[in-house]
Amino acid sequence: MTDSYDRAQGVLLRQDLQWVASLIEAGSNVLDLGCGDGELLEYLMSTRGCRGTGVERDPQAVLQAISRAVPVVELDLDVQLGEFGDDSFDVVVLSRTLQAVVRPKEVLQQMRRIAQRMIVTMPNFGYWRHRLRLLGGKMPQSKDLPYSWYDTPNLHHTTLLTLEELFDDVGLAVRRRIPLNGDGRPPRLPIGWTQRSANLLAGSAIYVLERRT
Repeated sequence: MTDSYDRAQGVLLRQDLQWVASLIEAGSNVLDLGCGDGELLEYLMSTRGCRGTGVERDPQAVLQAISRAVPVVELDLDVQLGEFGDDSFDVVVLSRTLQAVVRPKEVLQQMRRIAQRMIVTMPNFGYWRHRLRLLGGKMPQSKDLPYSWYDTPNLHHTTLLTLEELFDDVGLAVRRRIPLNGDGRPPRLPIGWTQRSANLLAGSAIYVLERRT
């Protein structure tokens, strides 16, 4: 997948958000948690006919989202998602944000209540390059984990294996797993690759989740 660009709208999406956008049906009502500057929602609204609401608490990012004409509310994901009603959206997106919240399990539980379908992206602490750095006595750093340990906004690190255990505990079924390498593209996994292969070779992953009944 190459850079997604709509010349009429002038919207350019970064690589991982292209994959997220491709997983959302046209016309969907989308809640984007930790929406940042509203890049994804702007694209979905202008090119896919979606309705959208963003949630962000960084004041500068909120202003940027508003400048894109993206509806955005300033809420704390850890304690204020109860503002949204049950099944009030078609899909909830949480892109590269779960590791930065204080209560990841509670956030996932709220997402499960708000929509039947969820899309979550997460950096993978089990990536082979990270393992090598740890063996060398250093904390991992990469495009997916770009911060030094002392100034990172990330509160929680996990491997894909343990992340999926959390999904199961919350009552979420994994409908699709898209592993991505450090450049935001699917890595060349071996034929018959397994969950453990993805855990080793992917710098991050996108998950399509559904509420398990």
